[in-house]
Amino acid sequence: MALRQLPNAAPDAGISTHRPPHPLRLALISAAAGVLLAVLWSFELVDKVIGDNVANTVLGHDAKETAITGAVAGMLFAFVSGFAGTFTACNIAVAASVGPMSQVSGADPADGTRSALRALLRPVGWLALGMVVVSAAYGIIGVLLGDRLPQLSTETVGTVPVRLIQSSVVFGVIGLALTYLGLAALKLVPDIFAHRPVARVITIGALVGGFLVGRPYPMFNKLFHWAVDTGNPLYGALAFTLQSLGNILLVTAVFALAVAISRGRFLAWMADPRRAAAVTGALLVALGVFTVIYWDIRVPAMFGFGWFPRMPYN
Repeated sequence: MALRQLPNAAPDAGISTHRPPHPLRLALISAAAGVLLAVLWSFELVDKVIGDNVANTVLGHDAKETAITGAVAGMLFAFVSGFAGTFTACNIAVAASVGPMSQVSGADPADGTRSALRALLRPVGWLALGMVVVSAAYGIIGVLLGDRLPQLSTETVGTVPVRLIQSSVVFGVIGLALTYLGLAALKLVPDIFAHRPVARVITIGALVGGFLVGRPYPMFNKLFHWAVDTGNPLYGALAFTLQSLGNILLVTAVFALAVAISRGRFLAWMADPRRAAAVTGALLVALGVFTVIYWDIRVPAMFGFGWFPRMPYN
């Protein structure tokens, strides 16, 4: 059955054409949630307990200690380590893509679950497009530049590793971009994607791809060194692409599950422009603020630059 446009959403209508109730209040609450998440975040839990165990279980060996032997092993490691890093501080913001993706599915919930699930390919495809362009390009650049990149450096500036300086800069920019997109969805600032919902998803995909540019995650660092050692830019492009695809596997599965369990009613619920703007804006602001606070305030404070509250488990 042919897919039809969501009701109340013209093909060129973006999610920001209708302002949700109390947008400033929602933005402030979302920003506060982002700050709280940065305070409570446990990198030990997400990086080691979750990330390492997932990778070790899927690969069947110690992911960090076992050498990558051959191209096939490298590509498998790239995808698995990307999936294992889903909940890390350098990737959790990908959850903000759920709202924008629901607005470009092009499905009519009346057509049933199967039609709605087929429609998932469209938003996921647009998200992956923006992501792959950036991650593949960085994979090529990374192999060509190698150790000249700060991300692969073992040097420090004072007590701060150079690679973390790159992380703070990159994630600070990405966090600000996500926050702006969230405020734009809430109609609190001008929205350049007001009539370009697909462009919004592609842009968020590009930001997700940009996570690799700042990622200090140990398993990604291992993958990066392997790609550089091969000396093959195409290996770098493919490995980084697979890493990014692994990063969005879970959020794609959650999106599909929400559609399947609700039999398409999730898309109908998100078809209301004000509701969609509220959900999208809240997620983008919360995760954008978290990204900025975590990488530009909490991480520097760990090395004596400024102060940030610490939990007993960190």
